[in-house]
Amino acid sequence: MTTTADTATSTPQGEFAPLRVGPMQVWPPVVLAPMAGITNAPFRTLCREQSMGRGLYVSEMITTRALVERDRKTLRLIRFDPSEQPRSIQLYGVDPVTVGRAVRMIADEDLADHIDLNFGCPVPKVTRRGGGSALPYKRNLLRGILREAVGNAGALPVTIKMRKGIDDDHLTYLDAGRIAAEEGVAAIALHGRTAVQHYGGTADWSAVARLREAVPGSIPVLGNGDIWSADDAVRMMRETGCDGVVVGRGCLGRPWLFRDLVSIFEGEVDYQRPDFRRVAAVMLRHAELLGEWIGDEARGVIDFRKHVAWYTKGFSVGSELRVRLANASSLAELAELLGSLDLDQPWPAGADGPRGRTTGERRVVLPDRWLDDPYDCAVPGADAELDTSGG
Repeated sequence: MTTTADTATSTPQGEFAPLRVGPMQVWPPVVLAPMAGITNAPFRTLCREQSMGRGLYVSEMITTRALVERDRKTLRLIRFDPSEQPRSIQLYGVDPVTVGRAVRMIADEDLADHIDLNFGCPVPKVTRRGGGSALPYKRNLLRGILREAVGNAGALPVTIKMRKGIDDDHLTYLDAGRIAAEEGVAAIALHGRTAVQHYGGTADWSAVARLREAVPGSIPVLGNGDIWSADDAVRMMRETGCDGVVVGRGCLGRPWLFRDLVSIFEGEVDYQRPDFRRVAAVMLRHAELLGEWIGDEARGVIDFRKHVAWYTKGFSVGSELRVRLANASSLAELAELLGSLDLDQPWPAGADGPRGRTTGERRVVLPDRWLDDPYDCAVPGADAELDTSGG
């Protein structure tokens, strides 16, 4: 490992408090954002190992209808390693009754310790059916979902994650924040982009500050968007007054970002920067964990392929080898290819910057006449519940 303190921010002891989510106390005040196909048990294990178990690590999104129908794939997604404490599940749903049933199932069967609700997905096939980031526009439908969720959760804290709104002409986050507070949610996370922005442009951190001012101080507000380094997390909290941060794309191919986050919140200024030998070891462990989780080594390596570009970003790998790494079909092949590279390469300059999806603005596809009445409580059809996440 190499270390650097080129831009490290000092955090005086006591500047930040632990994040309180219902009965849970989270330190540092950092949450892993749910990401479909990414934040499964193996990836959460890697991140938790780096942070020595500190922080909160949320599952990938679980569709409420599939959960109450006990879909086999969905039940596998909600399996937690015994070492995962607390257990955190994110749910996606559009029907208050189904959401309530899913939450009651989790509470009654002790499937998790915390439930987060996704209202941030900007994907067209979700928004065109009234789900994801389109849903908070319907204020009464949002209220109905939150009332059913909180009412069926028992002692489990319920939180939400949302975007600013559909576009700049249809912002919903302040109304949604007030409704969430009135319905008893334990915390509110805001991604500082609208649905039309997808993952492009710059996240609007000032919206996080406005939300913090708009809801009671007893309800934590978390900021999300453009947190690429530990310094960004501290800067967001200082600039917005938010109570914690949610880290998404910044940790892709960089589970050790959570070690940096622990360090900065505990007053350290030296961050660990792995050389490629260490990165290669984590890549192999990630692929191995996926194989164990899926129950098939080859399928685990295939599932790992999408992570290759993120792990190798900035390193001298070469286009041909990069393609071969992304097409490896066994752990032995992956290890052999990684071993053929210069393992002594230091952490590359600039590799801490943006990663993952960077798509620019897109038209938001909505149900017919969706914007006519923000208080209409029509429930989207069952086909709005798709296995697609984001936010």
